[in-house]
Amino acid sequence: MTRYLITGGGGMLATDLAEKLASRDLVTLTRAQLDITDDAAVRVAVAGFDVVINAAAYTKVDDAETNEATAHLINAVGAGNLARAAHSAGARLVQPSTDYVFDGTASTPYPEDAPLDPVSAYGRTKADGERLVLEVNGDATYIVRTAWLYGAHGPNFAKTMRRLAGERERLSVVDDQVGQPTYTGDLTTQIIALLDSDAPAGIYHGTNSGQASWFEFARAIFVEAGLDPERIQPTDSSSFVRPAPRPAYSVLGHDAWAKAGLEPMRDWREALVDAAASGATTP
Repeated sequence: MTRYLITGGGGMLATDLAEKLASRDLVTLTRAQLDITDDAAVRVAVAGFDVVINAAAYTKVDDAETNEATAHLINAVGAGNLARAAHSAGARLVQPSTDYVFDGTASTPYPEDAPLDPVSAYGRTKADGERLVLEVNGDATYIVRTAWLYGAHGPNFAKTMRRLAGERERLSVVDDQVGQPTYTGDLTTQIIALLDSDAPAGIYHGTNSGQASWFEFARAIFVEAGLDPERIQPTDSSSFVRPAPRPAYSVLGHDAWAKAGLEPMRDWREALVDAAASGATTP
């Protein structure tokens, strides 16, 4: 029987994964239970497992600009530790990554083999993590890049919009950043399908299909909640200056799924309908 280990337990992605893998031989470890930056502890923890899913990450994008060393320790060094331990144990590794490994200047979807060119500290640390896991355990690692995640567990944009709807009559949301809203319920299903298949190791883009601006996503969230979408007005990024630069275009291509004999994830609008119906967007 396949034995699964999830790191970063308690987070949005890890919690969804744990729920869907609950019927299997699964151990989930929180950061308090396993510090992935501790190489010796990681080797002990990973021994005996067949699959390791690394849901532990430093995800505070703006804070990373002034804490890049800490972010690098978790997102790169920690990922490398897990890759070495997985290699020693003969285990497969799933390493989630991000659209932030690209510069956001494209006008067509980024293919899986596009050159990395991060423009933020967070992006640099995740790009370094990708390189490290591929160097150490490339033959048995799935890098799954995702973006614009929302789901039932943990804070996210969808829940924030729903909360603000009860606090303000009018909201302004940027319409000059385009990406792919991605439901963790779909992403976790896709990761499990990947592990259950004979798909080759490599890079896969784990985002819902289609594309939208944050403004379009916000209005869709209101529609699914039975709220008036006209309460949301468009603005541009200059109105929301933040420490870390955001990619203006972070749409990811999905060619690797077809090559592996798997269907890409469904359109983000369909996913949002189900997410809202399940209460995943309710704050």
